[in-house]
Amino acid sequence: MTRDSLQGFFFALAAYFWWGLTPLYFREIAAAQPIEVMSHRVVWSVVLLAVLLLARKRWSEVQETFRNPRIWGWLLVSALLVAVNWLIFIWAIANGKLVEASLGYYINPLVNVLLGVAVLGERLKAIQAIAVALATLAVGYLTYVGGEFPWIALTLGFTFGFYGLIRKRLPVGAQVGLFAETAMVAPIAIGFLVWGEMKGENVFLSMGWDFDLLLMLAGVVTTVPLVCFAAAARRLNYSTLGIIQYVGPTVNLLLAVFLFGEAFTHVHGISFGVIWFAVALYSGQSLLDMKRAKKQVAL
Repeated sequence: MTRDSLQGFFFALAAYFWWGLTPLYFREIAAAQPIEVMSHRVVWSVVLLAVLLLARKRWSEVQETFRNPRIWGWLLVSALLVAVNWLIFIWAIANGKLVEASLGYYINPLVNVLLGVAVLGERLKAIQAIAVALATLAVGYLTYVGGEFPWIALTLGFTFGFYGLIRKRLPVGAQVGLFAETAMVAPIAIGFLVWGEMKGENVFLSMGWDFDLLLMLAGVVTTVPLVCFAAAARRLNYSTLGIIQYVGPTVNLLLAVFLFGEAFTHVHGISFGVIWFAVALYSGQSLLDMKRAKKQVAL
């Protein structure tokens, strides 16, 4: 492993561990309603990203992005998708549903495969088809035997899948793209904050400076792992990143069961076990494709 790849590996681990540990942060600010937390996340992310982009002299990229109606139009769609994803994730943590939320991020790569076939016209390989079928069976089993439709997992998986699909096809960097997205939904977020204040439901500025500071740190919680991920993506191939990404939901699941005391029944065990096997098949296929690509380059 080269020095660049090693740095990329540690940047990726840092990003996914950070994302995995974010439920600890959201539990600390659980006194605020999910919509208020999400709104603060948007507003303070805009502020922090603006400072970073100005410091790195990349404001011209932001201006160029907003000059292109096609790009900012699609970024608005991706912004709404990621906002829904954030809101559902925060709500799931606040309501003791982190186990199901972690399931959503386990199935996300398989959702990406489905979207690639349905939207991009990609051909489904045999192993990928088996992996998707197994994940579908697992979700069906969880619904039928568990008696509850896993809407949180499916919403998180598909919103992030469509988000990734849009961002993959847009010629916009990670930080510039996130700034544009959060800037476009910031008026909605500010509107929710004003509305909550008028109804007397907001906790910001009413629970002490330490709690207010925690809410303001939502921008840091959002931006730091993105910076790490962007650094990793420049140094690692996509297949390696695809395998490391399972660190996030694994940490989520461990926190949910062993720290937050959420139930993990035998139905969960069977469903997650089947999905983990499907993920292993998918990851194995990705590694095989990567090795074949390297051999072809070498030839």
